[in-house]
Amino acid sequence: MQAMLFDGPGQPLRLARLARPRPSGEEVLLRVKACGVCRTDLHVFEGDLKPPRRPLVLGHEIVGEVVERGPEAHALLEGMRVGVPWLGWTCGVCAYCTSDRENLCPEARFTGYHIDGGYAEYAVANSRYCFPIPPGYGDVEAAPLLCAGLIGYRALRHAGEGERLGLYGFGAAAHLVIQVARHQGRTVYAFTRPGDENGQAFARRLGAEWAGGSDAEPPEPLDAAIIFAPVGSLVPMALRATAPGGRVVCAGIHMSDIPAFPYEYLWRERTLCSVANLTREDGQDFFTVAPTIPVRTTTVPMPLEEAGAALARLAEGRLEGAAVLVP
Repeated sequence: MQAMLFDGPGQPLRLARLARPRPSGEEVLLRVKACGVCRTDLHVFEGDLKPPRRPLVLGHEIVGEVVERGPEAHALLEGMRVGVPWLGWTCGVCAYCTSDRENLCPEARFTGYHIDGGYAEYAVANSRYCFPIPPGYGDVEAAPLLCAGLIGYRALRHAGEGERLGLYGFGAAAHLVIQVARHQGRTVYAFTRPGDENGQAFARRLGAEWAGGSDAEPPEPLDAAIIFAPVGSLVPMALRATAPGGRVVCAGIHMSDIPAFPYEYLWRERTLCSVANLTREDGQDFFTVAPTIPVRTTTVPMPLEEAGAALARLAEGRLEGAAVLVP
C-alpha cells in the first residue's frame, strides 16, 4: 500500500510503499476512503507532541470500509463503513476505565500516534473503537466529525448550558460546534486571528451573532467560552470576557504556556478546565445528534500525496473548514 510517513519534526512527509497490515484479535483492516487533517497531526508533525516511535503514519479522522477482520472482531462485518477516532484502545480495567472516564486511561493508545493512522490506503483499527457512519454523510464529509466533531461536542458539554458562548479559534472544530450550539438555541460569538476577515465572515454565515479578532471584546459578557486555538495567551482574555460564574474550556491536546494573569479574572466563581481525548460514549451520542440537526462539514479534499501541503495550510490558517485526504 501507499502511505505518507512521518520521520520526525522538520522533515517533510514522504510517500512510501509499505506492506499492507493484517488484523489480529479484535482488529479490522480498513480500506481508507478519507482521512481528515487535524491540528493534533500538526502538533505531532511540528514536534509539540512526541510520538513513541518513528516512522509513523499520521491521521485519526479515518473513514474506511472493513475489508478483513481479526478472529475476535465480531462487532463489525466486511463491507461496513466505519469511522476511526483519536482514541484507539484502552485497558478497560483501570480506575478511569471502570468509572466511565476511559479518555483518561493511562495505558490508552491513540490513532496516528501509537497506532499507524489514516494517511495511507489501508489502516488497522480495534473494532471496539470504531463508529458506524450515519448514511447521510459522504466519506469526505464524515471525516472531520471523527475528531473536530467529537472533541468539539465534548467541549460543548463541558461548557455547560449557558446561552452566550464564545468560540476562540474558528477552524475545523468550531465550524461544527457552532451548528450544534445554534441548534440548542445559544448565541455564539466567534473569535478568529486578528484581521482574519474571511474567517469572521465564515463564522457569521454559520450563525455567529458577532465575529471579531481574538484581541477584541465581545459585545456582552459570555456565559462560557471554548478555546480551540493552541494559544495560551487566550486563556486570560477568555476569562476576562466571561461573566461571573462562567466557564472557560481549553479543548486542545496542546497549548502554549498560559501567561500570568490577575486573580480577579478567575474570581467570582469562574471555572477553567480542559478537555482530554474522548470516550466511545461521546461518539455514540454525537453520531446520534449530528444527523438530526444536521451538522454539515465544510471540507477541502486533497490527494494523499499532498498531506504535507494540507498541514502547511492548516498551520498558516489558510483553510475554511477542514482538509481531508483522499487516497
